[in-house]
Amino acid sequence: MLNRRNQPFRSRIGGAKVIALLAIGTAVCGSAGYAWWQSKGSGLYAGAESEPMLHEVVSGPFDHIVLEQGEIESSKNNEVKCEVKGRGTSGTPILNVVLEGTLVKKGDKLCQLDSSALDQEAKNQRIIVSSAESTVISSEALVSKAAIAKQEYLEGTYQTERNAILSEIAVAQQGLRRAELSLQSAERLAAKGTLKALQIEAEQFAVQDAQRKLDSSDQRMKVLDRLTKEKMLVQLNSDIETAAAKLASDKNTLSEEKEKLEEIRNQIIACAVLAPADGQVVYANKFSGRGGGDFVVEPGALVREQQTIFLLPDPSKMQVKAKVNESRITLIREGLPVKINVDAIGGAANELLGRVTKVNKYAEPGSWMGTSAKEYAVFVQIMDPPPSIRTGMTAAARIFVEQIPDAIQVPVHAVYESKNHHFVLIKDGDGWKTSEIKLGGTNEKFVTVLSGVDEKDMVALDPRSHVSKMNIPDIPEVDDREKLAKIASEAPAAAKTSEMKQGGGKPGSAGRPDSGGPPNPDAIAGTIFSSLDTNSDGKLTKDEVASNERMAGAFSEYDTNKDGSIDRAELTAVMRKRMAAGGGGGGGGSARGAPSN
Repeated sequence: MLNRRNQPFRSRIGGAKVIALLAIGTAVCGSAGYAWWQSKGSGLYAGAESEPMLHEVVSGPFDHIVLEQGEIESSKNNEVKCEVKGRGTSGTPILNVVLEGTLVKKGDKLCQLDSSALDQEAKNQRIIVSSAESTVISSEALVSKAAIAKQEYLEGTYQTERNAILSEIAVAQQGLRRAELSLQSAERLAAKGTLKALQIEAEQFAVQDAQRKLDSSDQRMKVLDRLTKEKMLVQLNSDIETAAAKLASDKNTLSEEKEKLEEIRNQIIACAVLAPADGQVVYANKFSGRGGGDFVVEPGALVREQQTIFLLPDPSKMQVKAKVNESRITLIREGLPVKINVDAIGGAANELLGRVTKVNKYAEPGSWMGTSAKEYAVFVQIMDPPPSIRTGMTAAARIFVEQIPDAIQVPVHAVYESKNHHFVLIKDGDGWKTSEIKLGGTNEKFVTVLSGVDEKDMVALDPRSHVSKMNIPDIPEVDDREKLAKIASEAPAAAKTSEMKQGGGKPGSAGRPDSGGPPNPDAIAGTIFSSLDTNSDGKLTKDEVASNERMAGAFSEYDTNKDGSIDRAELTAVMRKRMAAGGGGGGGGSARGAPSN
């Protein structure tokens, strides 16, 4: 039973082994066959090398062009931005959006932003406005109350008190008059001898008492008119002004709260993004190339305040934005003619005419995955753009840098380059000759030749495949170190000239206390670097200063930033510090710091 159960499984294993062996055998046979074919093929062509394909050198009109790919866009776009103010760091979500490419009219809705937070804010703000209105009403009542209190005092309380005092004055005057008459009568009777002196004295006291009462009433009248009234008016006017100030403040608060409510309502309205003009909807998507700053217009996407959401391009003003490599950007200038090919439209309308309108002075931001080569944006205006082209289409821009009416030219593939020298292989009777040429302008097919070939010469189109027929002269290697060494050898002489100027015209006087002029640490540092900086990288390492005992011993002092090397600024700074302290340049003298020339 066990063997029967395992039999199908073993059969499958056996079948798999057979298939694997067949596959291995096929591969081995195929490899052997390919190796045999390669050996036969190699032997077939090894015996007789094929002849190069030839091309006749011609002279004629030549267009020096720069060919770049670009993207069609409008030079005049109606940007539709988010007018909803930011209420946080995230932005406002998009609820729904019109499809890209839709033709819209002015006033059509393009997208709806989420206004739920604004709706709640508007509800809360309406309550605040109602409370502010109630406060204003109360303040207005206080102002009216204060004004009525003043009127009440002037027309009521004050007049009542004044009339009462006037009444007292009248009574006092009447009493004084009666006392005076009584005194006069008593004096007449006393003259006749009918009244005693004591009765006359009593009448005199009555007159004095009546006079005091009258004076008291007059004084109360003066106090009321001059002091009490003024005091009450100050208090009442203060109450009125205080109430009026509070009313003005409450009204301002109410006005601000109403403005805030109106702003929230406008923000709610702004959540419905409308088209400012007729056009075709283009999403303002952005891709940073790093994966963290992308923005794609779609439901749920967050939009920041004043962020562009849509573009409504003007179809009558179209352009091509092309990125030109830094090696060719110096050839491009404004006004150059351009031929534009748009594969998407095809037919006779495929080729359009244009001109360069702008060349950016700064490189385009590069992607973190890109190369170190910089690219610069060039904008090409399309003359009479057809209605069939659309924003975002790819276009090939052929920028005509130079148009030569008559130039000797050869195909690009016929040029062989070696160590920055250019050669062509020319058919010479039954043999071949190699000629060095000097290149002029170039395009995607031909290059102009300033010297080295003549019209009607027959040149090989594939010289790289026939190097054995070429006689490339021995070109010495260009060693930049020789140029740098020459520059370094000239540096001490320049430093000495500077030293002579600083030291009163005496060679070698700079840096010496008896030179008659101040030491020149810059010149000494230049001399030291020209002598010790063997690789001309602008820095001195421990290996480079090892031959100079004084510099090697003070290396750590000169290496102020502790990066393992000394640049010229560090050396000059330490030398200045030493010279200021009276300790000399330290390594700058001709005997030990640098060779004397």
